[in-house]
Amino acid sequence: MPALTPRRRLLVLATVCLAAFAINLDTTIVNVALPDLSRQLDATTRDLQWVVDGYNLAFAALVLSAGSLGDRFGRRPALLLGLAGFAATSTVGSAVGSPGALVAVRFAMGACAALIFPTTLSIITNTFPDRRSRAKAVGVWGAVTGLGVAVGPVVGGVLLAHFGWPSVFLALVPVALLALVATWLWVPESSNPGSARLDLPGLAASSAAIGVLVYTIIEAPERGWGAPATLAGFAATAVLTAAFVRIERGRAHPMIDLSLFRTPAFSAASGSVTLAFFALFGFIFLVTQYFQFIRGYGTLSTGVRILPVALTIAVGSLGGVALVARLGTRAVVTTGLVLLGVSFAWIAASPAFVSYERIVGQMVLIGLGLGLTTAPATESILSVLPPAKAGVGSAVNDATREAGGTLGVAVLGSVFTSLYASRLADTAFSGLPSRTATAAEDSVASALGTASGLGRADLLTAVQTSFMDAFHLACLVAAAICLVGAVGAGLALPGRFPLRPGGHGTAEGDHGDRTGPTDRGATAPARTAPAAPPHRTAVRARGRTA
Repeated sequence: MPALTPRRRLLVLATVCLAAFAINLDTTIVNVALPDLSRQLDATTRDLQWVVDGYNLAFAALVLSAGSLGDRFGRRPALLLGLAGFAATSTVGSAVGSPGALVAVRFAMGACAALIFPTTLSIITNTFPDRRSRAKAVGVWGAVTGLGVAVGPVVGGVLLAHFGWPSVFLALVPVALLALVATWLWVPESSNPGSARLDLPGLAASSAAIGVLVYTIIEAPERGWGAPATLAGFAATAVLTAAFVRIERGRAHPMIDLSLFRTPAFSAASGSVTLAFFALFGFIFLVTQYFQFIRGYGTLSTGVRILPVALTIAVGSLGGVALVARLGTRAVVTTGLVLLGVSFAWIAASPAFVSYERIVGQMVLIGLGLGLTTAPATESILSVLPPAKAGVGSAVNDATREAGGTLGVAVLGSVFTSLYASRLADTAFSGLPSRTATAAEDSVASALGTASGLGRADLLTAVQTSFMDAFHLACLVAAAICLVGAVGAGLALPGRFPLRPGGHGTAEGDHGDRTGPTDRGATAPARTAPAAPPHRTAVRARGRTA
């Protein structure tokens, strides 16, 4: 990438942050519409999980290959193609009329997002080669992406207060188109022609492993956690994961160099990002339903009440990067995961009609915890790889985010569904006709509709009690996972990376990118030595951790 003026760098950063904001907004903007989808499309709780996870699953399954393709064939065209596809599929999503069709569109939207997201981070890495400036840029990117995730319910609430649920999809179109135009005008071309070719066997194995795991978890409440089909699904996931590892180890040009995971700065940071988004996505999936089903808030009120999470994620992301320079990656990320664990434990100990002031305190801890975890961990992941491999590194970071978010909705949603159905089956609903009782166990909206239609206070109490028991158990599971992750981060993450003037934290001299003519007025740098192999880069990075 040619040397850019400070103003041009800021324009590039603003453009990729806008693109990242759009696709992260989509990860949660749909959540506030879930009750409306349940009522208007007759969607069950499992349908709602797939509406959310269809997007996340396609995103997580394809992002590694998408990052490699962007590195090889050009990051600018990859970003343009992804944004155009995202705008088109969002338009289609607003016009469907059944849960199945909506889930299919969500898969297509996730595929387009997979092309966009790793490209944004790899462009930042190549635009800001100096590690100090790159760390600040990653902090801004982390704040914007986190803001997109957390502000989604707010935007969705505003739209649903005035329009129908299709508006949450149509609203994404102008944002994507604006980012597309900005990309065309300001983002220069960069690529690494020597990047590995598309690894079809690795793509198939990794996608199948993630897909089978998520499908098994979401369907487990209906089948039973100990049912043969459920156990077979977990066994198949293990086999497919082992196959993926074997395929990657045996290829001259793997989709991801697995030796990178021997470096704590890479593997432990990736795990921390996974856990943080596991917690966030699972929380938003459940809390939007809690606010609307249990507290009776409207869609706009629900969105506004989730705003503290959005604001504190931005504060935590920017503050986390600044604190790393003083305290080190290990201390900051571990603190973030502890805050997440404590916040979920606090929620689990709260009554159904807890004051909103206490809920704000819980959300502040969640937002700060997420920001302190993700921005420093993301910068740690990128520090291991040279700019020429930025697409692969950012794709791994994005895959961990989306895999964590997908599993958060799948695991916490399924824990919730299992206990909710079990608790409700032992209440006065058991005396109702079988079809009515089954519908109530499958859908909270249906249960509340039955209680309201019959005018029975005992049925309403049964729904609220069953919901809160399940909600609290899901939060306890999230708390335990985050606290275990904090212990792991404290043991495995490095302390500090020494900063070198003009360096980017990894092997200096790795500038294997090819720059095209789209950066008007800039000249290409002289050719340098080829980038070091990833395993050598990992060894060097490991030797410089504190």
